[in-house]
Amino acid sequence: MRRLTYLVAVSADGFIAAPDGDASAFPVEGDHIDMLVTDLPETHPAPALAALGVQACNGRFDTVVMGWNTYAVGLDQGLADPYPHLRQVVFSRSRAAPAGTTASVTADDPVSVVRALKAQPDGVGIWLCGGAQLAGALWDEIDELILKVNPVVLGAGIPLVDRPVADPGAFRLTASTPYRSGVVIDEYARTPATI
Repeated sequence: MRRLTYLVAVSADGFIAAPDGDASAFPVEGDHIDMLVTDLPETHPAPALAALGVQACNGRFDTVVMGWNTYAVGLDQGLADPYPHLRQVVFSRSRAAPAGTTASVTADDPVSVVRALKAQPDGVGIWLCGGAQLAGALWDEIDELILKVNPVVLGAGIPLVDRPVADPGAFRLTASTPYRSGVVIDEYARTPATI
């Protein structure tokens, strides 16, 4: 079965963006970015890949799911098709896909959509790139967390997960890699349920 990975940048105090959605406090240069370009090129928007002269190989992910607010960050910059190298699924109850995009905008239940994607026999992983509300809705479906913990304290903002989490032992740390940039990439796997 395909796995859902929540891979996202987060502040040291657990926020994925400032209260207004601004994530510009997170460093976009440094050796942690070099690793992401090398190991996870498909997680970069098409313009970034083109600027770097890198091809997305879709080695780990072939699908990206995101909430409308995450998708709208690119729209505000004229980017209606941020990840054309991936199947893009955007969740919104009230918005439609802009013309000319390969992104699919759906009002369907996120859990049902992700379960159907996970059950597909072909393909690799599914990347949840944001945001907090969607992560909250999909919490029980998330198989892995990859947190790019930035050396920044925001004090307030959009939390990693927008819902009370009643299962604090749901994940176990599988890797933690510090970079000279000050970013630490922490990887977690869901702990198998016990009966």
